Amino acid sequence: MTTPRRSTAAAFVLTTLLAACGGGDYDGGNPPPLTCSVADQQSWLSSYFNDNYLWYAISPKPSPSSFSNVDAYFDALLYGGGDLIPGGGGARWPSDRYSGHQSTASFNQFFGDGQTMGYGLAVAGLEVTGQPTAPLYVRYLEPNGPAALAGIQRGERVISLNGRPASDIIAANDFSALTASSTGDRLTVVVRPPVGADRTVVLTATTYALTPLQNNKVVLSPGGKKMGYLFVKDMISQVDSPLSASMADFKSQGINELVLDLRYNGGGLVSVGAKLASYAAGTRGSSQVYTTLLYNDKQQASNQTTLFSNPNNWTGFSKVYVLMGERTCSASEQVINGLRGVGINAVGIGDTSCGKPVGFLPRDNACGTTYSVVNFEGVNARNEGRYFDGLAPTCPVAEDFTKPTANPDDPLLVAAAAHADTGSCPILAGREQPQARSVTQRARYNGADGAERTGMTVR
Repeated sequence: MTTPRRSTAAAFVLTTLLAACGGGDYDGGNPPPLTCSVADQQSWLSSYFNDNYLWYAISPKPSPSSFSNVDAYFDALLYGGGDLIPGGGGARWPSDRYSGHQSTASFNQFFGDGQTMGYGLAVAGLEVTGQPTAPLYVRYLEPNGPAALAGIQRGERVISLNGRPASDIIAANDFSALTASSTGDRLTVVVRPPVGADRTVVLTATTYALTPLQNNKVVLSPGGKKMGYLFVKDMISQVDSPLSASMADFKSQGINELVLDLRYNGGGLVSVGAKLASYAAGTRGSSQVYTTLLYNDKQQASNQTTLFSNPNNWTGFSKVYVLMGERTCSASEQVINGLRGVGINAVGIGDTSCGKPVGFLPRDNACGTTYSVVNFEGVNARNEGRYFDGLAPTCPVAEDFTKPTANPDDPLLVAAAAHADTGSCPILAGREQPQARSVTQRARYNGADGAERTGMTVR
C-alpha cells in the first residue's frame, strides 16, 4: 500500500537529462572521470554517490583500493537497507535492489531509438521460482523480435534452451540464455504447443524496433459495456503517437471504461507515464499534481512536480482498470499511484506490483557505461509513496499463460470486465489467487526471464 512521505532521508541531483535519457554531455556536476582507468572510474563513482545517491547519508563508503574492478566497487556502494525511515511509523528502508548499469549504447538504443537487441522471447520464470517440475511457459514475445517472427507463441511450454532442460534452468534460476551478447548469437529453443509435437526453433539475435503499445481494441463486458483496452509495454517516447490515436478513437466511440494492461511494463519515462495517466483522468486530473520527485538533502533545489494535462480535451474515463503484476514497475506503478492521488479509482487486477517508488537520472561515465543510480523518490498529490512492498491489486487474479493477452478468456481481462458490470471482484473458476510470496526484503527482478527493463527516469 502507499505510505505518506513525511520526510526525506536522501534523493538527488536533477541534472539536465540527456536527449535520450542517458549518456551525453556533461551537465555541470560530477564531471566524468579524467581517464577510464579503474582508479579514476571508482573515484568518479564515489563522488557521484556521495552527492546524488538517495541514501548517500546512510550507505556504505568503502575504500576503492579494496576492489580490483569497477563493477565490484559499484556493488559495494549500494545501500543494504534496515535503517528506520524518518517519520515512517517504524518502517525501514529496503535494500537497494534498483540501481544498476549497462552499456551506454544499449541504453540509448532502448530509450532513444525505441529498439533493442536480442531474441524477443520472455518466459514465466519468476512465477516458477523454486519449482523445477513446473511448466515453463512462453509469456511474452516482442512482435518484431526473432521469436515471434519464427512462430513461437505465448502459452507454449519451453522444454529446453540451448539443450538445457527447463527443470535445470528453473532450479538454478538461470535464464541467461535468453540474453544475447551481440547480434548473430544463436538460441536453440525446444517448445511444446498445447496441441501437437515438440518442435525445435533456432533463433538468431537481431536488433529490432520495440512495439510499446499493442492490442488497442474495444472489448465488451458480459453486461454489454464497451471498454477500451491498451497493452502498454514500455514507457518510451515511441508510445506517444499510437497512444494519441488510440485515445482519440476511444473518445470518438464514447468509451467510458478503460483497461490499461501494464502487467509487463517495467517502467521508463516519467513524462510518458504522466501522459498515459492524463488521458485516463481527463478533466478530473487536469492541472493537478501527478507526481513530485524528491531529491536528497543536498539537492533539494532540484525537487520537481509534474502535473496532469488533458491531451484529449475531454472528461476522461469514468473508471480505469489496471492489469498488473510483479513486473509492473516504477513508471507504471506511478500511473496507479498518480491517479489515486487525485481521487481516481484505478482498480488493480492481477498481482502485487514490483515495489519501486524511486527513480534515476541515468549518467554516462564517458567510458561506455551508463549508471542508473537511485536519485529520487516519487509521491502523488496526497504525498503518498514508499510502496516498497508493491501496490496490492484490488482483485487478486492469477495469470493464465496459456491465454493470449487481450483474449476474451484472459482471466485478468475477464475480471476487469466483470468488475465493470458489478462493481465487485468476480469469483473465477480455477486458481483465483496469485501465488503467495513474501513481500519483505524482496529480491531484485532484472528482467532476466525476458524483456522487461525496470527503471523510471525523468525527461
